[in-house]
Amino acid sequence: MRGGRCAAWAPVLQFTNCRILRGGALLREDLWVRGGRILDPEKLFFEERRVADEQRDCGGLILAPGFIDVQINGAAWLGQGTQGRSSEHHATPSFLWPQVLPQIPVKSGGPHGAGVLGVHLEGPFISREKRGAHPEAHLRSFEANAFHDVLATYGPLDNVRIVTLAPELGRSHEVIRALTAQGICVSLGHSVADLRAAEDAVQSGATFITHLFNAMLPFHHRDPGIVGLLTSDQLPPGRCIFYGMIADGIHTNPAALRIAHRAHPQGLVLVTDAVPALGLGNGRHTLGQQEVEVDGLTAYVAGTKTLSGSIAPMDVCIRHFQQATGCSVESALEAASLHPAQLLGLENKGSLDFGADADFVVLDDGLHVQATYISGELVWQAEDAGL
Repeated sequence: MRGGRCAAWAPVLQFTNCRILRGGALLREDLWVRGGRILDPEKLFFEERRVADEQRDCGGLILAPGFIDVQINGAAWLGQGTQGRSSEHHATPSFLWPQVLPQIPVKSGGPHGAGVLGVHLEGPFISREKRGAHPEAHLRSFEANAFHDVLATYGPLDNVRIVTLAPELGRSHEVIRALTAQGICVSLGHSVADLRAAEDAVQSGATFITHLFNAMLPFHHRDPGIVGLLTSDQLPPGRCIFYGMIADGIHTNPAALRIAHRAHPQGLVLVTDAVPALGLGNGRHTLGQQEVEVDGLTAYVAGTKTLSGSIAPMDVCIRHFQQATGCSVESALEAASLHPAQLLGLENKGSLDFGADADFVVLDDGLHVQATYISGELVWQAEDAGL
């Protein structure tokens, strides 16, 4: 249904009475969908002489590109208000990776839940001092044949989209170059790197920062560390550094959100860092081989005060980020859709431009999700949404 004669004869849906996020603005226009793609209505009318087969009144609600979460460790549900999530498996013992990774398929979303664009591998090549909830016994460093160590640890990298590593580890730069040569995004995180080491990593090909401010050296005026990449003048020309932020109201102070956003707004990527306990409520739950204790919106490694991911869904993060920074609704939504799509080089996701995948969410003015569409098909809606 995605192209050729089949798509041409597929039903045309027209979403009316809505505000569409397109080109950084909320436009009072209709959204036209056919065969899982966004249509140009002028071409439809003038070239095909066709009109909509079905109209859906959106009641003045917002239609925004589907959210893309590039750092998620699991959730009790995947689908409500989400699209095209990049799956991540967190703190899994290194000897299990070759068995685990091939079982995680890249797949499209649908009524069963959000799609999986690939895998984000966070660890085990990270700092012991900034390991966070990662079990210390499973951390590793790079040996003489560094990229061979990566392959021996993870196995085939066919479905891997992002690898987080600490750039101060010896031989990390040859690993960064090898990974980027395979089209894999390298992210810097769980690290004690100074700014120079972070800049060198970017020169080698790194393009992302894993949960900025968390699990890294704090900002210092004489050496700002990885945080300094947001305003560094030592980066390759034209290179945009993206950085994830967990805007759940727990991991990052609102003032830190404002500092990062004002310093480098076009690189900000909202992530949930969600754990499987998301949606399960208070109490003890499992995360890999560990137990986490959930209390309200906070998840700790059981028996400690070490944060263990988040249990806030993406729409909660968007609302908190928008309130904390005072940014526009458009900017908040793009941080959860357009920016992660740009990071991953996804040309057909993250926007509602003509020809893009018809993955979108319907939101009210308070940015609460009312419905989720994947490939133009309704897969979830609030009880009273009527869409």
